[in-house]
Amino acid sequence: MSSPADHTPLKKPPKIPPVPKPSSSVLLISPTNQILLLRRVRTSSSFASAHVFPGGALSPEHDGEVPDANDPQRHKDGPAYRMAAVRETFEESGILLAKSKRTGKLFTEVSDAEREEGRKAVHSGKTTFIDLLDQWGAEPDTDSLIPFTRWITPPNVPKRFSTQMYIYFLPLGSVSPTKHASPSGTPPASGLEEEDEIVIPNPTHDGGIEHTAARFLPPNKWIDLARQNRIILFPPQFFLTLLLAPYLSPTVTGPSSPIPSLQDLQLEREKLLEFLSKPREFEGKPEVSFAEACISPVVLGKGEYGQKNQDGVGGVDKHTAVLVLDKPGPEVERQGEDRAGIREWVVTTKFKGEGPRDVDVRKREEVLGRGWGKL
Repeated sequence: MSSPADHTPLKKPPKIPPVPKPSSSVLLISPTNQILLLRRVRTSSSFASAHVFPGGALSPEHDGEVPDANDPQRHKDGPAYRMAAVRETFEESGILLAKSKRTGKLFTEVSDAEREEGRKAVHSGKTTFIDLLDQWGAEPDTDSLIPFTRWITPPNVPKRFSTQMYIYFLPLGSVSPTKHASPSGTPPASGLEEEDEIVIPNPTHDGGIEHTAARFLPPNKWIDLARQNRIILFPPQFFLTLLLAPYLSPTVTGPSSPIPSLQDLQLEREKLLEFLSKPREFEGKPEVSFAEACISPVVLGKGEYGQKNQDGVGGVDKHTAVLVLDKPGPEVERQGEDRAGIREWVVTTKFKGEGPRDVDVRKREEVLGRGWGKL
């Protein structure tokens, strides 16, 4: 990591923490229920060398009015967050989450060259995102974004974000332009006629501006790579990907694994949505939904978030940080609203110079005992 990352703590945190910048991020699910991750460049000041979901900061020019820092809507799902999610996914991966005004289907009515030219024009500020969509006869598919937690960077780091996470399902039965939508090299049987197929562009990185790779893999494969420390996943990315792993493509474990049928893929999505919408409780008390959860990780024991000299608490090894996820962050708490994070799980990790390593998610009571759940 050649420059400070978002999660590298300040040696002397200021008395007034940096204001979190509003941002959006998308867990983009492929037609075969795999998830897209992008690899950040080594020189990035944000999550250097890590694998991340597509996303980025809100832009008033492109995304519309951004709530003021003192506005309660600053840390809630809203129109600007949704527009930014669609725009950033397009800028960073080349996949446009928009519908054709002509057909009502996912917009794929421009050539690869036109799409790349438009992508660069938005990124460079030569045109606004909404003007580009109007020119193409498309409209952003913001209604299909499913809120999936908000994360606010802890106060002791130099660059802070209030990030609204979303899930977006690309249409089942869609294919890639090279017909390589599945690990085996053959697209799943869609049950659709050829003329009705929706062609999803292969995800591509942004030419090395911020990312050096873009790839769909089953959630369980991304988690395996992170647990082997072959890739870097920061706690939010690890936690959310792990939640998807039991539901999306859990049987796809290698290149030779058969892709589930269209019906099975739909059932996977339905079971995931049922899990996300099901009322939850922890230690006999109602637990916040995943759509409403607002999480600002807090380190227990010695040290601050991101520091290397962690001393584990509860049932973890020394120098392993335990991050609780039930706090919404000081900015949200000051607004006096009844917001909360997730009490049921904690994240354990060792902070290294290149980023978090040995990241895992464990039941809170398993690590801390039942008494900690009442904090």
